[in-house]
Amino acid sequence: MRKLWLMAALCSPLAQAEVVQVDANSMVRLPANVSVLKLEKLDVADYGTLLIPASVSQVDIDQLHLGHESRIVIVPADHGIDLSVGYAVLDQGSQISTRGAPGTFEKPAKPARDLNLKIQALQADQLAIDARGGTGAPGFAGLDGGNGAEPGCTWGAAGAGANGDDGGNGHQGAAGARVRVELPRDFPDEQIKVLVDGGAGGKPGAAGRPGAGGKSKGCIVYRTDGGKAGRPGQAGQPGEAGPAGAVSIQRL
Repeated sequence: MRKLWLMAALCSPLAQAEVVQVDANSMVRLPANVSVLKLEKLDVADYGTLLIPASVSQVDIDQLHLGHESRIVIVPADHGIDLSVGYAVLDQGSQISTRGAPGTFEKPAKPARDLNLKIQALQADQLAIDARGGTGAPGFAGLDGGNGAEPGCTWGAAGAGANGDDGGNGHQGAAGARVRVELPRDFPDEQIKVLVDGGAGGKPGAAGRPGAGGKSKGCIVYRTDGGKAGRPGQAGQPGEAGPAGAVSIQRL
């Protein structure tokens, strides 16, 4: 029932709901047609996750509570996002993540989403933000070499095995985000942890295996020699890490 109510309340480009509750060990995804969201209260219970889709560009929250090991996950997008909070209580292990998506064989890695975060009053042992870029796509594995042809007893020699192909290089990781944080003056610097590293490079493609030579064959008059095996390919090179983002911390 709560999810149905949430969908109905947030079904416009500019949406406003009084309270959004994410139960422990569960996930709530905001509707994809929301661009600006205003909440009186957001409560994410222990190990819960609130997923903010790419379409959302601004979220204003009067009261925010993140439980133990809970997360706000912001989906990567070409545009940044503004997150403004009046009063926040962040329990141990909680996190805000704008991390980029890893690359695949079909899609390149995505950079982390730029974030402007403003918190007027904050109670927390640590403010943790993960804004690292996505890991680069892996390189393709090299093709295995074909096996050599078998010899005949009245003609020909055994064929040599083909060489294995080289593996492809891993792709570069995506960029970390640009994060701007505005916090109360009394919140200690050492309790702020913002990660904006570029994504790790993709893993190298494995080398193709060599093809086996044609096998030796015994005949009535003579014996044909076996063919030579091919050479294995070379493994690819790991991709380069993506460029790091930047962090700016301002005091209110």
